[in-house]
Amino acid sequence: MEEIAEKSKTQKILRTIAFIITFAISYFAVQYFFFNEGTIEEQMKDAAVEINNISPKMVDEYSQLDSASTTDKTFKYHYTLMMTIEEVNVDVLTKFLRPEIIENVKNSPELKIFRDHKITMSYDYYDKNGEFVTNIDVTPELY
Repeated sequence: MEEIAEKSKTQKILRTIAFIITFAISYFAVQYFFFNEGTIEEQMKDAAVEINNISPKMVDEYSQLDSASTTDKTFKYHYTLMMTIEEVNVDVLTKFLRPEIIENVKNSPELKIFRDHKITMSYDYYDKNGEFVTNIDVTPELY
C-alpha cells in the first residue's frame, strides 16, 4: 500500500513539473515569437536571452529553470531538479515526463509557432549537484 501511495505521489510531482514547464514555454513563445520581428532563429535567440535574464527561477518546489540556449532549429531548456541523482529514478522520471511534455507540445495553441517552424524543443535535467539526469527532446516528428 505504501508503494502505491509513493508511486501516486511521484506521478503527481512529475505531472506538475510537466505542466509548469509547458506553461513557461507557452509564456515565452507568446511573448517573443508573436510580438518580435525577425527570423525565427533571431526570435529564438532573443527568447533565450530573456529567459537567461530571469534565470535561475524556481518553477515549482521540485525544479528550477537555469537557462535556455538555441542552436539552428532547437530551443533548449536547462533545468535543475531539487534532489540528487541517487534520489531520482531516471526511468520513472522519463517515463512520466516525456509523454506529458510531448502531449502538451502537440496540443497547446501557444506552441503552434514552434510546430509551424518545425522547432525541436529540448529539455536537459540535472540534479542539485550538477550531475546530468536525463534529456527529453520533442522533435517535429513527435508532434
